[in-house]
Amino acid sequence: MLTLAAAIGWNLFQDNIMRAAFVPGVAFTSPADAGAPDYARDDAWLARPGMAKNPALWTPPGFAIAKKPDVAVFYVAPTSYLRRDHWNAPLDDREANDRLRLFSASQASAFNGVGAIWAPRYRQATIGAFLVDNKDSRAALDFAYRDVERAFDAFLARIPESQPILLAGHSQGSLHLMRLLHERIAGTPLARRIVAAYLVGWPVSVEADIPALGLPACREPGQANCVLSWQSFAEPADPRLIKDVYDASVGLDGRPRRGTPMLCINPLTGAPGTAALRTVNRGSLVPRATSDEADLTPALVPARCDSDGLLLIGPPPAGYGRYVLPGGNYHVFDYALFWANIRADAEARTRSFLAALHGGEKSAADRREKRLKRA
Repeated sequence: MLTLAAAIGWNLFQDNIMRAAFVPGVAFTSPADAGAPDYARDDAWLARPGMAKNPALWTPPGFAIAKKPDVAVFYVAPTSYLRRDHWNAPLDDREANDRLRLFSASQASAFNGVGAIWAPRYRQATIGAFLVDNKDSRAALDFAYRDVERAFDAFLARIPESQPILLAGHSQGSLHLMRLLHERIAGTPLARRIVAAYLVGWPVSVEADIPALGLPACREPGQANCVLSWQSFAEPADPRLIKDVYDASVGLDGRPRRGTPMLCINPLTGAPGTAALRTVNRGSLVPRATSDEADLTPALVPARCDSDGLLLIGPPPAGYGRYVLPGGNYHVFDYALFWANIRADAEARTRSFLAALHGGEKSAADRREKRLKRA
């Protein structure tokens, strides 16, 4: 009876419970400039080329990292700061940093087969900033974005001017990448260097956001220079927490998002509007109960996009129970559920991009082989 009463209470008052648990009880104050990350220093990066103990270089057995990558990956991590004593995370918060390393290993690692990964630490907005819409939450997100923008400038300064770029993020990271695309990349020569933008775990309006991003939504597998997004839910799904915020918001082009479909690119097929059986799933990362490691399990979940733009994965799969959000929301596992397919998807889009860029030569290895034949 106590369990039943708690469940009923949670379903009726979950919004209030979450706000009380996570929304800071203090007003936003801008963190001191002295605490700003210096992206010229190694310790300002969660992952970067040449870094010792780089979590983004993790791979399960049978996979290898790119030895001479053609692509530079700019990955922005999701929210890992869950406390309510600050609106923005201090860079030295141990728990938040431990979570960041796990996210980098389970998300950014999907791209280490095609690119050298750069992932900035940034003073992210706390999770409570997403549970309210007021001047404090907006200020916290603006502050976090400024760190991401400075990191992107440092990233551009450290890679060759013509090197292709793959953008990848999750949740808050995807939100900041959307703004970066809109304000810094769309309509510039830089847009032509984008292999793909994986804006995962954040609702992207097909009608009110995509036109302002400067890149189209991906339409087919292997297509390059386009945008992907999805949000994973087990069935029966209750996306009310997301839909309420989405419907009350305005898109990047100034139009309301209400009534517009969310972008859903099925990570198992690389295309919108397609369904895939679980046998198509090349491998999901399933967390081990006794450690921070994960096992790659094929054929675990199917996936299909519904008419509202949610990615539905069938009944709740085993192994993920501790971090599933209300409504069957598998937000934390948007990458993990489809890790091997995302890796293959990034490789296919990279091949297409490089083939178009180099007149049919698909990679640096192809170009080296062609030069040797000429010699």
